[in-house]
Amino acid sequence: MARTLACLLLLLALTWTTPAAAVPDAHLEPELPLAVPSAHIRPLRDSVDPAMQKRLEARLKSDKTWARLIANGKMAVGLVDLSDPERIRFARVNGDRMMYAASLPKLAILLAAADGLERGTLQESPQVLDDMQQMIRVSDNGAATRMIDRIGFDSIAAVLQNPDYELYDPEHGGGLWVGKAYAKRGKRYPDPLMGISHGASVTQVCRFYYLLAMGRLVSRERSVQMLEMLRDPQLHHKFVNTYDRLAPGAVLYRKSGTWKTYHADSVLVWGPVWRRYIVVGLIDDRNGEQILRNLVPAVESVLESRPPEAR
Repeated sequence: MARTLACLLLLLALTWTTPAAAVPDAHLEPELPLAVPSAHIRPLRDSVDPAMQKRLEARLKSDKTWARLIANGKMAVGLVDLSDPERIRFARVNGDRMMYAASLPKLAILLAAADGLERGTLQESPQVLDDMQQMIRVSDNGAATRMIDRIGFDSIAAVLQNPDYELYDPEHGGGLWVGKAYAKRGKRYPDPLMGISHGASVTQVCRFYYLLAMGRLVSRERSVQMLEMLRDPQLHHKFVNTYDRLAPGAVLYRKSGTWKTYHADSVLVWGPVWRRYIVVGLIDDRNGEQILRNLVPAVESVLESRPPEAR
């Protein structure tokens, strides 16, 4: 009897399955924003990695069309490797080249709105929150224009030039700028350096996402709010078209823009293991849509070719 009971207990022990909730998930990713100590957060410009810079330049310029566009200042790319949050790696080509970016600079309106909500100069309401989300998720021009009317161009410019963010910096080619409503009519307030109404540089857009990932835009709580509005884009073109096939399980925080030959896209990718990075592309070419689609596997090849110690 004792031997039979022992056998039954052994059988139960061998076949027992621990509840899923009690099993650590080896693939569980840290949540955004990241919890990185302030002392370990370096300015993005100080995080340029020479080896990744060399690989990025070589990969982009191996394509003759891309090489020509880069040489003519019509293609800019920024890449931030976030796989080790305490050792960020940054690389860029034409990084400080400010270009017309259509709807991508709605990121600046989002930030100015979050700043206004935090300081109480913008009153939170269902209409305001819905407009913030619609101008990002589906790039609604009417929603963006209503937000501009609520905030004001001066306030948007002040936030962009805030020393805590420096997302528009004349000493480094300018950067993010919104100086016209997203409507056919309306007064222009072009940026003081390049005279662009809706502008961006890849370095400053990378900086936007980098600070956001670290919870350093406005406050940690507002960073969470902005991340949620950027998450799961509804427009599946450019970068997202490729991620739908290449990494359907990755979480995407994204804003893009298109006008005539100007094609812009930006994304914070949060996937398993190494697929945690920021990529920004600005293209002035009639084939810009396809170029941005092809850019994703190109930058991923740069990240995958990192030496083992950098993974």
